[in-house]
Amino acid sequence: MCLIVVGWQAHPDYPLVVAANRDEFYARPTADAAPWFDAPDIFGGIDLEAGGTWLGIRRDGRFAAVTNVREPGMGKGERSRGLLARDFLLGGAAALDYAAGVDDQLYAGFNLLLSDGGQLVYCSNRDAAPRLLPPGIYGLSNDRLDSPWPKLLTARQRFAAALAALPGDAALFSLLADDEIAPDADLPSTGVPLEWERLLSAIFVKSENYGTRASTIAWQRRDGEVHLRERRFGPWDQTLQSSLISTAV
Repeated sequence: MCLIVVGWQAHPDYPLVVAANRDEFYARPTADAAPWFDAPDIFGGIDLEAGGTWLGIRRDGRFAAVTNVREPGMGKGERSRGLLARDFLLGGAAALDYAAGVDDQLYAGFNLLLSDGGQLVYCSNRDAAPRLLPPGIYGLSNDRLDSPWPKLLTARQRFAAALAALPGDAALFSLLADDEIAPDADLPSTGVPLEWERLLSAIFVKSENYGTRASTIAWQRRDGEVHLRERRFGPWDQTLQSSLISTAV
């Protein structure tokens, strides 16, 4: 997952709203978003290579999402970062307690957003201690929370406007489909070649072997109803593969 925008207590009727793109190599095996076989109250995709998930939500509103930190040349961790999200969704610990108990040394660079319904927590093994997030709109990609990358600034701005249209999600999906490349002068310097900085500067990433494979909208309504909708994509020159809607996760 390479872009997540979260509205936490930012809408009177929807305490949690998430719009996210997962960017990954097309060759990496993946199970599309669906109820988990061994935990049908959890809805999300599964990384079939390492067993974790990049984003999931449970029927009671428990939510987790993870991104990697872009660190060219760094080795893999002992455990897959997707297991951090999976284990939280399967468990019952408060979000802040779970984050405080993570052994940072077992993982390559990660960012983790967690909600237990009562609190939203951000933690990263490349940032300070885990922290509770006050009500607001937050953006996360492959650096620290709310890093001023062009695509995050754009996504947060458009997300704020799209909240007014809920429960309609067309504006949120439109946001996630934005494939505009940022000007070179605005690009971050993350250690990858300039060609890749350009490619990855778009909200929706397109290339021959790597790109946005899923766009996901998830929210919990004040009355407890949980919704997740996912659009899935193949290589950039292919049309939308399929979509899946669940209004009662």
